[in-house]
Amino acid sequence: MQVTWPPSSPTRNGLSRAYTELIEIPPRGALGMRRFLVFSALASVASAAPTFTKDIAPLFYKHCASCHRPGELAPMSLVDYESARPWAKAIRQAVATRKMPPWFADPRYGQFANDARLSEAEINLITEWAAAGAPRGDARDLPPAPKFIEGWRFGKPDVIVDIGQDFTVPAGSDVYKDFTVPTRFSEGKWVRAAQVMPGNRQLVHHVHVFVVPDDEGAAANRTAPFGGFADLKNGLWRVRDSAPVVNDACAENTALPNMSGFEDGSLATMLPGKPPDLFDVFGDGSTAKYLPPGAKLKFQVHYAKAAKPGTDRTSVGLYLAPHAPEKPLKRVDLRNRFFLIAPGEANAVVKRCYDVEEDKRLIAITPHMHYRGKRATYELVHADGRRETLLSVPNYSFEWQLQYRFKDPVRMEKGSRLIATFHYDNSRNNPANPDAAAIVRWGDRSEDEMMVTWTETVDGVK
Repeated sequence: MQVTWPPSSPTRNGLSRAYTELIEIPPRGALGMRRFLVFSALASVASAAPTFTKDIAPLFYKHCASCHRPGELAPMSLVDYESARPWAKAIRQAVATRKMPPWFADPRYGQFANDARLSEAEINLITEWAAAGAPRGDARDLPPAPKFIEGWRFGKPDVIVDIGQDFTVPAGSDVYKDFTVPTRFSEGKWVRAAQVMPGNRQLVHHVHVFVVPDDEGAAANRTAPFGGFADLKNGLWRVRDSAPVVNDACAENTALPNMSGFEDGSLATMLPGKPPDLFDVFGDGSTAKYLPPGAKLKFQVHYAKAAKPGTDRTSVGLYLAPHAPEKPLKRVDLRNRFFLIAPGEANAVVKRCYDVEEDKRLIAITPHMHYRGKRATYELVHADGRRETLLSVPNYSFEWQLQYRFKDPVRMEKGSRLIATFHYDNSRNNPANPDAAAIVRWGDRSEDEMMVTWTETVDGVK
């Protein structure tokens, strides 16, 4: 019997098949010869296993190192063998279950420019490396480590505006704090990119930076959306349990505020897992965001619950466009603030619709919920009646609030309807649930809930 060895693509299954073929060799030779063939074959596969220097480091550099490097959010670095090797089994589990890199869009719907998924071949390579004992490999095979711009990702900003003070964050509870500061622009500015820089990464969970005309306007914008049905405590809003309940804002005509149409969104954001804002979305200078002369910036900062107090001075870096764009990039935000999730409810459904009032191109979508968030789906009913699922996030994670940027902008014609459907799990089966016995309403605290969609759009469909 002729045995081909090694298999053309050495894998664990290939090893199993080859091993089986070898032990089925007719016993015409000596037992020692058969054993020699078996162990020689096994050694051949072991030597052909993926190595860190040749096979794994390029994958880590491409897909992981932006977060998994010293000084960044991830708990360990993957830019060198000594740091990565102790985590080999955990890495194998994380990539095999697609927990890492974080990406939650159902691949059956939509194509996205920032799709972070590993290919099946890449996953197999990493699992084979871990299963083989995570070998180092030849140092000569190691590619150059990636070079990252620390701090400001796009280089030094043209303008930096901070919150205007060293803010002391108390221990023990979430804190939402608004800071309104002047830009002192004497003329309007077009902005091609922006990056929010937290002053204290251990305390800052997320940040929105809004353009406001004055302090009084900022206060009005903060209180008006609740229609008198919310209470403010320690700077945090929560809709009262006794407030009107509208879980399906698509089906009900209501006089409650901001349950139809859209709200103007922020200039820039910092969210877990989200890269800095790039407003030149096509890379040709045709889109940007506008800051009027004399504009003020309102920083809305969510400080996560911390065990001990600390200080923060968050800022935003602005990168100015050299000229006015063809089209301004706009944030179109959708919210349902009047849902109610009953105690123990495992699959509460909350909806919000947007009837498109003029032709637009949809550039990106970001769903936002808190710990009870379970699933988010976006459908577009076109003006001619066609129904299309744009995005499905079947396993939402509050820890990774990802933006999903379409590979090709979606045409939303005048008369079409965007339907956002969110699902929440307030049961004891949800391990992240703060309190399954609670009545859940809209609130700023992470222990409350939100139903928010942040989108980026450009007017016109061409």
